[in-house]
Parts: sequence; C-alpha cells; structure tokens
Amino acid sequence: MTHPPIRLAVVGGNRGGRFRSILSALEDRIRLSAICDLREAVLAEWQTEYPGVAGYTDYDRMLDDPTVDAVLLASPMLLHARQAIRALRAGKHVLSEVIAAHTLEETWELVETVERTGLTYMLAENYCYERESLVVQRMAESGQFGELTYLEGGYIHDLRHAVHAPDGSLTWRGELHRDYDGLNYPTHSIGPLAKWLGLGKNGGDRFATLSAFSSPSRSLRRYFRDKFGHGHPAAQAGYWKQGDSAVADIVTANGVLIHLRVDWTSARPHNMHHYALQGTDGAYLSRRHDGEEDLVWLQGRSPMATPPWGGQPEGQWEPFGRYFEAFDSPSWQQMEAASRGTGHGGSNQLVLEEFAAAIRARRRPAIDVYDAAEWSCIFALSEASRRRGGAPVAFPDFRKSDRRSGG
Repeated sequence: MTHPPIRLAVVGGNRGGRFRSILSALEDRIRLSAICDLREAVLAEWQTEYPGVAGYTDYDRMLDDPTVDAVLLASPMLLHARQAIRALRAGKHVLSEVIAAHTLEETWELVETVERTGLTYMLAENYCYERESLVVQRMAESGQFGELTYLEGGYIHDLRHAVHAPDGSLTWRGELHRDYDGLNYPTHSIGPLAKWLGLGKNGGDRFATLSAFSSPSRSLRRYFRDKFGHGHPAAQAGYWKQGDSAVADIVTANGVLIHLRVDWTSARPHNMHHYALQGTDGAYLSRRHDGEEDLVWLQGRSPMATPPWGGQPEGQWEPFGRYFEAFDSPSWQQMEAASRGTGHGGSNQLVLEEFAAAIRARRRPAIDVYDAAEWSCIFALSEASRRRGGAPVAFPDFRKSDRRSGG
C-alpha cells in the first residue's frame, strides 16, 4: 500500500536544523511543509533551502494550517509539554525533543491528551538509537549479560557557553540552571538503560523510587566571574539553584539499582557516552573519551588470564566491537549500506523513520508517551527528593490506564 508523505512542521529552526539533511533523505516518507520560529531570519534561511515551505512566527497559526500533519518540537525544553498538548488537541501528531515535560502536572496532562486523541506521540531520544546502545540492547534481550542488577548513565557535557548570550544575559538553559534544582536533562542518561532493562513491556519491571543529590554550584559561578566580572549577578553566591553535578539513584520494583548523573556546567571534556551495565553473567563499560573503546565481559566467553600478582586466572575485558557483527542493529546496517548516516551518527534519522512508520501503521512508537513520561518525570521527582534532603520519592504509575502495558 502506498502512503503519501507525512507533512511535517519543524518548530524551532536552529535546533531543528540538525534534521535538515535527514528530511531531504526521507522525502518519500516525511516532507517538510512548514517551519515555525520567532526569528524571521531563521525562517528565511529554511525557506531558501526549501522553497515554498510555509513560515510562521506564531505557533497557533501554524497549528491551524491544514497542510501540517505532524510537528517536530525542537523548541526550548520548558515549552515542550504545552506545545505538544496544543498540537495534539489541534489534531497533529507530535515528535518532541527531550525532555517531554518538566512538571508532574504537565506530564499527566500530556499522557491523558495522547490517550484521549489517539494520535501518535514520540519522544525524540536519539541516544536510544546510537549504534552502541542498540547493540547492548540486543545483547541484553538475548540474555548475554544474564539478569541485569545495576545500570549507570551520565550526561556530562560542558555547555557553559550555551547558558548565556554575548551580553551575559541568560538563555533558556541558563534560566533552567538558575531556577531549578534537580536532574534537569535526564533522558539521555536513562533512555538507553530503560531499553536495556525492557521497562514498560507487558509484565516487566518498572521504576519504583528515586533519591537525588546535588553538588554545590562552583564551576558556573567562576565561569561568569572570569568572563563577565565579579559584579555579574551570576558570579554571586546563591544565584544558581542547580549545582554543578546532580545525581539520582533509582530502584526498580525488581530491585535493580540505577545511578544517573547530569552535569553540563563543570569544566571538562565532553563525555557523550557514559554508561555501565552489570548482570549476573556479564558487564559492559562505555568508553570515557574518543580515544578509548567500549568494553564488554561475558562469563564463559571472554578470555581469562592470570593477574600479575599470580593466583587464579581472572576474566579479561574485551573490545566491544568484537560483538558488533553478531548483535548489530539491522536498521544501522541498512542505513550504512545506503550511506545516509547523518546527525548523531545516524540516530536522528532512525528517530524520524520510526516516527513516520508508527504513524503509517497506526501503532505505538518505540519511545511512546509512557516512556516519555517516566523518563522525563525524573526531573520533577529529583527536585522533590532534593527538597526532602535526598529522601526517596515514588514514581507515579503513568501506565495505569494503559491496558496494553499490563501494568
């Protein structure tokens, strides 16, 4: 059966720009029909590349456009929930950049709106589609690591330059760091881990409780002092509510321990992949920087060697790449064969392909609204735990009305 391309509007032209070349490659499935941004110059830049595409500075006017079937929200993070809800109510499918929502109230409203409208909502968490993440997922699903007992994920990326404009005023990232105290960007950390655990599957495990802690804010204060002088408000004690590093420990209903860290203001090189997995029969460690390899150890399969101090032979780490051929993602293989890998190494393309496929098949996407709610609410729950001195807080049951989940 031949389907017409899904007519997509991109909301937020700068961040949405990472999808430009992908949209060109997927014109048979997704076709750009509109661009929405507050800045006329951004609209003009897109319309130069895509002549005839409608441009809007007013979001609600764009939602009234009958030539728009779906929206891609690449706007500032704190706008995502309200914009998604308005789009769904206007009859548009939604692909939202992370995170989905930053308050529990909006998270519940988002879930209920998707349930009521029956439209497709997908979270564009591209770290779940990184090639390494998918290989680990396939290995976990096939039992290579045994029963999973501990997982670790981190988003560690120096973005101090992105929290301010040239004049020292705050961007939305800066306002986020100033006004909130919690894991404010958790889905890159938790998304792959949740997939490795198989959370949300019928009869599967679920998040139970969360405890959160934060370091003092030191790095960002020093950065503003050095760049804008001692008199700048952001250089003063007490200005930043968010600390440099925020961590959370999650315990699942089955007792699996998950440790998360978010830090995008400390002075250090980017650590894009920061993951660890421990099972009863194996373990995985991601590389710390581009000069290293990911590592894996599988009981009864990985090599053994006698340690320098003698004694019994011990298991040895193996390069993770040795397992790519056996557990590689078919989607990555197809994309590589077509030489179309773009954006986060191709993960953004796989996100768009899955979104389009879910709409066409009228099925649930791989990262649905319940995943989006559970992963995103870590922000709100971490704030609640911080207010209680790190005391555990319970996860809401967003799936309680979802009969397909069995939960």
